[in-house]
Amino acid sequence: MPDLFDTGPMSEDASSDRRGVARPLADRLRPTVLGDVIGQPQVLGPDAPLGVMLASGALSSVVFWGPPGVGKTTIARLLAHETDQHFVQISAIFTGVPDLRKVFEAARHRRANGQGTLLFVDEIHRFNKAQQDSFLPHMEDGTILLVGATTENPSFELNAALLSRAQVLVLDRLSPTDLERLAQRAETEMDRALPLLPQARATLLDMADGDGRALLNLVEQVMAWTVDAPLDTAGLQSRLQRRAAQYDKSGDAHYNLISALHKSVRGSDPDASLYWLARMLAGGEDPRYLARRITRMAVEDIGLADPQAQRVCLDAWETYERLGSPEGELALGQAVTYLALAPKSNAGYAAFKAAMRDARTSGSQPPPKIIRNAPTRLMKEQGYGEGYAYDHDEEDSFSGQNYFPDGMKRGIYYLPKERGFERDLKKRLDWFVSLRAKRQAGGD
Repeated sequence: MPDLFDTGPMSEDASSDRRGVARPLADRLRPTVLGDVIGQPQVLGPDAPLGVMLASGALSSVVFWGPPGVGKTTIARLLAHETDQHFVQISAIFTGVPDLRKVFEAARHRRANGQGTLLFVDEIHRFNKAQQDSFLPHMEDGTILLVGATTENPSFELNAALLSRAQVLVLDRLSPTDLERLAQRAETEMDRALPLLPQARATLLDMADGDGRALLNLVEQVMAWTVDAPLDTAGLQSRLQRRAAQYDKSGDAHYNLISALHKSVRGSDPDASLYWLARMLAGGEDPRYLARRITRMAVEDIGLADPQAQRVCLDAWETYERLGSPEGELALGQAVTYLALAPKSNAGYAAFKAAMRDARTSGSQPPPKIIRNAPTRLMKEQGYGEGYAYDHDEEDSFSGQNYFPDGMKRGIYYLPKERGFERDLKKRLDWFVSLRAKRQAGGD
């Protein structure tokens, strides 16, 4: 009787199963040895982690982190085959605690009979903490060799205890070269060429968006068409719809893309900034979230080098609120372009952080008495406001008095850059610094 969740022996390379039902192309082309896997040399190469583990005969538990369709399941199957272990596949989406108990019990029986179990857990990040913890004793005593797969950042989604017992291996999107090799392999399997002109072929590869499984599904659709002549790009696009870009508004892609947008703006690259903004909008990101983050960029990375930048962002935000999508998104694009080309300074941002740091560490020191308010006679008798110099009555409207707490070393926070409007602010600041030194020294 087969084990629960046992996927059975590896499939034979045939175009149909034993019932005569045609097998999908992606299944027919599934590699039978690791050497046939396309892509992922950083994981499978001779000096790469899995290559070294297999050569030394010491395969340890691993977690594959990467986008869909890059070979996580296939590599797990082949690792079981290479190490002569029983392959069991489960999905965290459909597996509960009772199911896990059965899987572990079956693995214990196999171990008692001299056979190891490679347990492949797809979408492992969907297990909660208690479920993840349930793997630990079975990993430690060798009952199972765990191979997890996740599309989410393991640092955020997996328990530290589990991560300490498994090495995280990053799998990359398939490159255009990898996808072309996969398409050629499909043509060999189907014994005919894709009915596409070269540019249309490149478009088909682009449609797969680095996903090998998606490419083979697209190839299978194209091969089923009856056409009189190879199709051009327009002919292909009229029959196939481009798949949506991979984007999870609450996942790792979300943070990667907003980081890319922010750093492109900071790097004064309007073209890259517009590209990442468009990627997020095309992925379904809330434009209001983008408006808020764009405004933050103006405050954090431009600041007083161009005081108008913040106003441009707020106006773009308001314009979006009035126009909605998609018309209002153009205002966000214009704001991003303005920010990318604006002079950059984080002096105000750095000054505020430094002031906050000192405010937290300086205790509750009161202001000096000269600048305290004195609305009552008692306060005046205590010296509140005594000796205060009204700056408008002073030469140059500047007294140069100390406004920090008595006994506290004067803080120096704002260091404007020689860029944009801050160049003028720096001149003013330097002038006040020199005047203060003269006033405190008793000079003219």
